[in-house]
Amino acid sequence: MFGGIGNLTNILRSAKEIQAGMARLQEELGTRRYEGIAGGGMVRAVVDGRCSLVDVKIDPEATKDVELLEDLVKSAVGLAVIKAQDALKEEMAQMSGGLNIPGLSGLLGGSQP
Repeated sequence: MFGGIGNLTNILRSAKEIQAGMARLQEELGTRRYEGIAGGGMVRAVVDGRCSLVDVKIDPEATKDVELLEDLVKSAVGLAVIKAQDALKEEMAQMSGGLNIPGLSGLLGGSQP
């Protein structure tokens, strides 16, 4: 008769643990850095854990061809963002015990996996 209450207590406890973990992770995301490199190192882009662009380094040689440079910048930023998203997905999977909880990464400011 009271077995359901025990399960509900466990579910609520787990939800609180996930919520606390999300709060910690939210704080950490701004300090994490992920780098994307394109053109054999001619362009390097760094994003934080929230996928915001933090830094771009361009080799002066890359400036000779503007169209190529534009593509290299997009590629480097894209690679850095993918690394950040993959790291967030992995962290979220660990935090939720492998459960796919819709909207969970959206609460952290990341894009939907």
